[in-house]
Amino acid sequence: MQSLMLPRAVFAAFDEPNLIADAGLVPLVRLAERVGLPGLVAERLRIGGTGNSGGAHPGAKAMMLIAAMCAGADSIGDTDRLRHGATGLLFGGVRAPSTLGTFLRAFTHGHNRQLHSVHRDFLARLARTTPLLPGVDQVAFADIDPTHRRVYGRAKQGAEVGRFQGIRTLHPILATLSTPLARPVIAAVRLRRGKAADARGAGPFTAEARPAAGQAGAIGTVIVRADSQFYNADVVAACRRANAHFSLTVRMNPHIAAAISAIAEDAWTPIRYPEAFVDPDTGELVSDAEVAETSYTAFTGRKKAEQVTARLIVRRVRRLNAEAAAGQGELFTTWRYHALFTDSPFAMPQAELQHRQHAVIEQVIADGKSGPLAHLPSGNFQANNAWPTLWAIAFNLLRAAGCLAGTFQSRATTATLRAHLVNIPARIARSGRRLTLRLPDRWPWQHAFTDLFDAAHAPPA
Repeated sequence: MQSLMLPRAVFAAFDEPNLIADAGLVPLVRLAERVGLPGLVAERLRIGGTGNSGGAHPGAKAMMLIAAMCAGADSIGDTDRLRHGATGLLFGGVRAPSTLGTFLRAFTHGHNRQLHSVHRDFLARLARTTPLLPGVDQVAFADIDPTHRRVYGRAKQGAEVGRFQGIRTLHPILATLSTPLARPVIAAVRLRRGKAADARGAGPFTAEARPAAGQAGAIGTVIVRADSQFYNADVVAACRRANAHFSLTVRMNPHIAAAISAIAEDAWTPIRYPEAFVDPDTGELVSDAEVAETSYTAFTGRKKAEQVTARLIVRRVRRLNAEAAAGQGELFTTWRYHALFTDSPFAMPQAELQHRQHAVIEQVIADGKSGPLAHLPSGNFQANNAWPTLWAIAFNLLRAAGCLAGTFQSRATTATLRAHLVNIPARIARSGRRLTLRLPDRWPWQHAFTDLFDAAHAPPA
């Protein structure tokens, strides 16, 4: 079989003024403009100062950061990828990375709250104008999870050696919104110091994430899902105040063990999963299990008004005995138990399945870590706090673009969306007052790009 071959004489020269590397930013920026993102930033974000001191033209600077993140930038210096070739013919207001760094360092806690407001309203507008969250008015899931991002250098504000021995981290927490028909988008994100406990601020964060979901159209059944670190009275109370259901993993303790042991043997229902899942204790693939439920009163150590009685749904998986597998008989069956505490309105098997689907938030975190969250680029804590919020806006914009581009792109990861729709080279052809993007012949995802381009540039409804 003949391999790819190059001619003997190949030269490289960076001298073409009419080329751009990321032609997919054209429909993305147009979509953001149609939804009103630059105006939202200019209206809400009030940073003092003028010129390069950070305060002037916040809409243009935020848009450049978001566009660079959509193209794959994971640091402030990477925004320089928008200052090449014919980019200036297409986009106005292009700034140098040093100007964008000054802009981010001008942020305070109050400015970050203003940026959170921009993020919430932008998500709501995207959900109204694009097929971003089909079925969100019926059933929606709000997933909450923290993550750690390693940082380097002792000058990073808030970076501490915490959960991971010898590793300095900052500790973001985020909430995603999804439906049974749609991949998750980011409803809220906050940055915390490295030593912050996983559940630190979880109650107020839940109280903020639920209205963001409501603004995005989640007016039906909303279920807040989280792991065991969020199993506490504050999170449950926040869910109930916000008219949301909760579904929380529960750690095994004597009270939970006693409740499980009281379940009758004939109450367990065998289930077989069409797609095997990974057992969190052993890492093994599990296809068969049994589930049962009982009533349980949680937080009995708190005052009566804060105690909550709801459903305890338990999945048990047979514990494999290596000696039995080798031929020795098994005296009695042993089980591993996984419990969740919930007031879900769905039937037991469905509620248990929906809770395990909380793992979709890990895909969002992985997307961030392979892109803009690969670094938290500043030594200033509030600048780093703004960075994940800008990433969340860029992430949601990419998801909306994927939904406009077709069925496959609506389910794709952000890395795939960048490869198919954004990182496309193009030559700018000028004729009179008209600019034409000359894109590669036989581009495999031409139809998806065309669908996105036409939707973003279509006249208003």
